[in-house]
Amino acid sequence: VPYGDPWILLAAMALATKRVRIGPMVTPLPRRRPWTVAREAVTLDHLSGGRFTLGIGLGAPAKEFTAFAEEDDAKIRAAKLDEGLEIIARCWSGERFSFSGEYYRLEDVQFLPRPLQPRIPIWAAATWPVRAPFRRAARLDGTWPLRRNPDGTSAPLTPDDVRGIRELVGELRTSAEPFDILVAGVTPSDDPVHAAEITREFADAGATWWTERINSARGGFDRQRERVRKGPPGA
Repeated sequence: VPYGDPWILLAAMALATKRVRIGPMVTPLPRRRPWTVAREAVTLDHLSGGRFTLGIGLGAPAKEFTAFAEEDDAKIRAAKLDEGLEIIARCWSGERFSFSGEYYRLEDVQFLPRPLQPRIPIWAAATWPVRAPFRRAARLDGTWPLRRNPDGTSAPLTPDDVRGIRELVGELRTSAEPFDILVAGVTPSDDPVHAAEITREFADAGATWWTERINSARGGFDRQRERVRKGPPGA
C-alpha cells in the first residue's frame, strides 16, 4: 500500500486548514526518538495555531520492527514508550533538564519554543478489554481504543465497550481534567439521519470524538472527498 510520511502531510494539513484538529493516529513512539517527536509536535502546534494532538502507541504489527532489526518485545517497547512520554513532557516544559532511564539518556538539554497550547493533548492507543494499556492512557488526555476478540482478531467497538472503557478510566484516573475517548467507524454519506443515530449512540455511551474512516476500502479519491465535504455525521 503506498504511504506518505504522516509528519510531512500533517504540516501540509496545518497550513491548508483553519479549524480542524490534526495529529498522527498514532505514532509508534518506541520506534522514534522522543526528542524528535517532541520537536515535530511543537512545530506542528505552532503551524496549526494550537490545533495539534499527539497520538501515541506501541506500534504494530511486529513486522514493522523486525523488518528493520528493531526491538519487537512488547514489554521493552512499553517501557520505552513510558520513558519517551516523560522525555516529551519535559521537552515541552521549555526548562533545562537531564534524563537517565533504562533506554534513553539526555544531558543538560532545553527545547524552545514551548507549545502554543498550554498543553498539547496526548491520546494513547489501547486495546479493549486488556486493562494494562488503559493505565497509561488514564494518565494522559485521551485514548483511541480498538477491540480485540479472544482469538486475537480485531472488531469494531460497541457502545457497551465505550461504557466499559469510561468506567475503567474513571477508576484509574486521578486527574479531574477532561478525558477523550475516540471511536473510529463508518457512517453512510447518503443517509444523514442514520449516520447521526450511529454517532449519537456512542456519544451517549461516553465517546467524545468520532473519527470517520476514510480509506481505499470506501472507493476512489472522488468518493472519499465527497464524504469529507458532507461533513460530520449529524452536523
